[in-house]
Amino acid sequence: MPKDISTPVATTLNENDTVKDYFVVRDGIRYAGTHLIIDLYGASRLNELPHIEETLRACITASKATLLHMHLHPFEPNGVSGVAVLAESHISVHTWPESDYAAFDVFMCGATKPEVCADILEAAFKPKNLVVTELLRGKNL
Repeated sequence: MPKDISTPVATTLNENDTVKDYFVVRDGIRYAGTHLIIDLYGASRLNELPHIEETLRACITASKATLLHMHLHPFEPNGVSGVAVLAESHISVHTWPESDYAAFDVFMCGATKPEVCADILEAAFKPKNLVVTELLRGKNL
């Protein structure tokens, strides 16, 4: 996983205006943010809403993101879906405890460290297999 995500980039709109757009520059590539698709297979504790909330909060703190709002919804008899809305974007979760599977989306811009979430999720849910797919959003702007 990449470890060096930079601070907000100042963009000049015209000679009189400069705005921080919170785009990221890594290895010479400028993009809106990092979107991690994280699949957990053979995972545990996927029906425990307090544990899921605690884990999302740990991800937010460790990644240096800013929580705006969190909503988690338990399903009967199994499963949890929810989102943590961040100033820097979001983390979402959908669990299928009956299949020991969870899908997390971690999308962050600015001076955050979304890559730390994979290790936190692995420690919290102990999956047999964790697959991370990284997308650089907005890199063609």
